[in-house]
Amino acid sequence: MNVALSSVACMNTSRIALVTGANQGLGRALVEGLASRMNPDDLVLLTGRNHQRVKDAAREVTQLPGARARVEGRVLDVTDTDAIARLADELGGRYGGADVVISNAVARLLPEESQAERADEFIDVSNTATHAILRSLGPALRPRGRLLVVASRFGTLGHLDPRLHHLFDGANLEQVEYAVESWRRAIHTRNAEEAGWPRWLNVPSKVAQVAAVRAIAAERREHDLATGTLIASVCPGMVDTATSRPWFSDYSQAQSPSQAADAVLDLVFADPVDPALYGELVRFGKALPWLDGTPPVEQDRMLTP
Repeated sequence: MNVALSSVACMNTSRIALVTGANQGLGRALVEGLASRMNPDDLVLLTGRNHQRVKDAAREVTQLPGARARVEGRVLDVTDTDAIARLADELGGRYGGADVVISNAVARLLPEESQAERADEFIDVSNTATHAILRSLGPALRPRGRLLVVASRFGTLGHLDPRLHHLFDGANLEQVEYAVESWRRAIHTRNAEEAGWPRWLNVPSKVAQVAAVRAIAAERREHDLATGTLIASVCPGMVDTATSRPWFSDYSQAQSPSQAADAVLDLVFADPVDPALYGELVRFGKALPWLDGTPPVEQDRMLTP
């Protein structure tokens, strides 16, 4: 029996779930987990940029022995903020909104590549897209819904130089967006390191993702907790994927994508919502303190020419 599952939405209403960056890796595993935990009249939208990969992935998930819910592939380029807005309008018009939204898309980056040269793509996929999803799909979330942004443990504020903390601590979404664009400009003008921004793009990107979630959650907290709705960022832990493998030498403790997806989905289907997790960065069911962390110098050393 999936008692918690049945409470994510009204019993007589089909549920709608959406995962971005879902062709492979953790995103694909999240779709597989949703398809197995949801009901036959529910719908899981597997999204990605490449039409053929999306089509193939959706077909393969549907054919898995444990799949129960319907799975449909949808082409979605998360860097196209208008496309995200149109999808939100469609979900609202056709289904009355969405019940589960998991923002998971990330741009793959290798250690030997220039961080500065790839900055625009990385920021657009990880941050501009996160802002658009929160702004467009947040209002489309039905009561008892779940909106999760996949981040990492580097998303806590302490991983940034203290000179930058004021840009994100207590910021609203517009202020987070301004901080991200200031970071982008500093990279282009080659002033980023002087201003305190780490060379490793992942750290400010993740901090900004978590800050954006905190900003939206602060505005919605009272209403969402009253309706059993959860907005949070989530740290899945170390996951053995093509995106993360090049960055780490020891994978002995890494999870498979399906193992990592289980912890994320446990948060999706947990009922009732734990107020202590609302708006926070959640790792294995516990909130990580926002102010924790120290700047990860090892990654910057890896990138030194």
